[in-house]
Amino acid sequence: MSRSLRRGAVAAVLALTVAPFAAACGAGSDSQTLQVQPNSAATSVGNLKVQNAFIITEPNGTGPATVTARIFNNGSSPEQLTGITVEGAAQQVKLTGADGKSGSITIPANGSVTLGGSGNPTAMLSSSQGIVLGNFQSTVFNFSSTGQVTLSPQVTPATHYFQPFGPGVEVTPSTPASGAPSAHPSGSASAPASAKPGTSGKPGTPGESVSPSASETPLR
Repeated sequence: MSRSLRRGAVAAVLALTVAPFAAACGAGSDSQTLQVQPNSAATSVGNLKVQNAFIITEPNGTGPATVTARIFNNGSSPEQLTGITVEGAAQQVKLTGADGKSGSITIPANGSVTLGGSGNPTAMLSSSQGIVLGNFQSTVFNFSSTGQVTLSPQVTPATHYFQPFGPGVEVTPSTPASGAPSAHPSGSASAPASAKPGTSGKPGTPGESVSPSASETPLR
């Protein structure tokens, strides 16, 4: 085989080899883009790891906001999350445990805690003032032993997969005690006279201990 023919064969093989990869990248870029999740803030200090951190506002960017994250404690002793500070926020972050009590949140030894979402502890800002959608705002997590852990979560609205972690999830309407329906309808409290049980306890039957008087006995 001549040199020119060999070069042609090599070029053809390379073209056939590269083409599928190029096609795959071109075709897959759009589909992969559709599945790309926004970059979540994450960092690690000592035994603590803070991952998937976001600041989530109401869908329109106003109202309250929450700080959500997954905190891992790889140490042999529990840690207390004592506070969170969001740079630029006009309000303080309020920490509330899963039991509804305000205050520090415990991250158990060799365990983890998720902030935000139904049934989880929460870190709530009563106002979104000073928080701008799309920004990456410096946020400091304060821990009892590890100290300060700083990262910059993105501010995002509570839509799509962020909706379960938004501030609206934490609102639980109370049920008024007087508004609960009675166990028995009021109309069934009393029965017709003919259906009242007699003293014998049998419904609709006169009591055995009650006998008609002589004046009530029909004449033959």
